[in-house]
Amino acid sequence: MNQPVLFEELAARNGLRIGVATLASEKTLNAISLEMVDLLTPQLRKWQADPEVALVILQAQGEKAFCAGGDLQQLYRTMREHHASPERGDIRGNRYAAEFFEHEYRLDYLIHTFGKPILCWGHGIVMGGGIGLMAGCSHRVVTEKSRLAMPEITIGLYPDVGGSWFLSRMPGKTGVFLALTGALLNSADAVFAGLADYRVAHASKQSVFDALLAQDWGRGNDAELLERVLADAQSASLNDGVTAFAPSNLISHYDQIEALCRKPTLPEIVDGILSLQTEDAWLLKAAGTLRAGSPGSAWLGYALQKRVRHMSLAEVFRLEFVVSLHCAARADFVEGVRALIIEKDQKPKWQHATLAEAAPEWVEGFFDDPWKREEHPLADLGA
Repeated sequence: MNQPVLFEELAARNGLRIGVATLASEKTLNAISLEMVDLLTPQLRKWQADPEVALVILQAQGEKAFCAGGDLQQLYRTMREHHASPERGDIRGNRYAAEFFEHEYRLDYLIHTFGKPILCWGHGIVMGGGIGLMAGCSHRVVTEKSRLAMPEITIGLYPDVGGSWFLSRMPGKTGVFLALTGALLNSADAVFAGLADYRVAHASKQSVFDALLAQDWGRGNDAELLERVLADAQSASLNDGVTAFAPSNLISHYDQIEALCRKPTLPEIVDGILSLQTEDAWLLKAAGTLRAGSPGSAWLGYALQKRVRHMSLAEVFRLEFVVSLHCAARADFVEGVRALIIEKDQKPKWQHATLAEAAPEWVEGFFDDPWKREEHPLADLGA
């Protein structure tokens, strides 16, 4: 049976090794599953503890996607079972959901706090759970074909996998805009938003790997060596006269996004985006995603970015774990997955048809934590 993640070690010139983890589920666009998480986590820990491994590369098979999000098939089945069970009122009752989110967030936190350089080659589609894997890597490459988004509003969820943390730290109010609209980001957008570090032509991938194998690792400057290789590759790619990197939509629309998303209330922000008079295709698509998305998810993503402003990354993951289990126990998430992924009728029936229908008390209910601090499943992540 084929493994959905492949591991190998490459020998560098001076005898140290580079660990390579390859997502290998092309048919699902490398959507991250619990099995993939449970393969990646112990291997990353092993490489972190091995003094002979200088750095780690995280990549994916295929030309279409690094990782198009989470594998939601089994989660959908367990959500439906939980909704029909006597345990529906207890968010801890869906044991698969609890395991899935706990293991995924542990892996994402491990990547964020990894003790060695991790290079992520984020080619193609990188969405949702894929950004969760990529965001925490120390060195993140995007290519001319990279397309990033956090489109959870379309399935009745919210930007999780640490999204509350990194969206709230983006320039200005771009994080609010992206959470509400699921807007698609190109490579220049990703660098501007802080989700990527280098733009490199995908055709240069093998030459980059060859250059990494030629480095003299293990002298205390491994991160610097990696940065030099990637900076040289970026410079060559941006000046090769062949590779076409699109300009940043976030930069060109920054003032407009600021004017829209600095309004004092969410209804005003949403009304402004939906009332845009424009022929710009990128803005129109963003507004269309917001219009079709879950109003409850809009409230939740907005409330989370305000709430996590002064939280540590570990605190954010603990909070998101609770919120995600509430989402799994409520109506919109299962309905969104049904409409967009399972039955694909593209006609979700959201619990609240408008923002006004979702009372503040309803939103606050997602933050109700059934665990004490010392009992929380992610209590050991850190401060």
